[in-house]
Amino acid sequence: MLDRIISELGPWNWMVLGIALLVMEVVAPGIFMLWIGIAALIIGAVSLLIWDAGFWTWQIQILAFLALSLVSAYVGTKLVGGRQDPTDQPLLNRRGAQMIGKMATLAEPIKDGRGRIKLGDTLWRVSGPDLPAGTQVRVTGAADTDLELTVEAV
Repeated sequence: MLDRIISELGPWNWMVLGIALLVMEVVAPGIFMLWIGIAALIIGAVSLLIWDAGFWTWQIQILAFLALSLVSAYVGTKLVGGRQDPTDQPLLNRRGAQMIGKMATLAEPIKDGRGRIKLGDTLWRVSGPDLPAGTQVRVTGAADTDLELTVEAV
């Protein structure tokens, strides 16, 4: 059944694949299927032009598609993925890292390495040496997830 559909569609197989990949990119964006879809559409356009040529077998079409997919993904990565402009606020979305160096008072004692401090209007979970509530501490680090700060006594 699949063979029949592929043979009936002819060069339009690549167009259908390209459009399906572009639709997948719209549904689940990640800027990867876009480049493979563009490669499929290009192979489809070439297939429409030279479909009856003897050398344009399905094996050659697949090899051309794979090569063009790699090239288009590489070019797309260079066009879109290479824009890492330096920023004037590198800690903008890293709240925990913004707290490093600040002084605070323990709102809850640190027991078994865990406690809480209040910085601004937020209670932060902290880890550090066991200390009683009310002790002045300095934030020395933040977890990658920004959910817990590391503190030391002042």
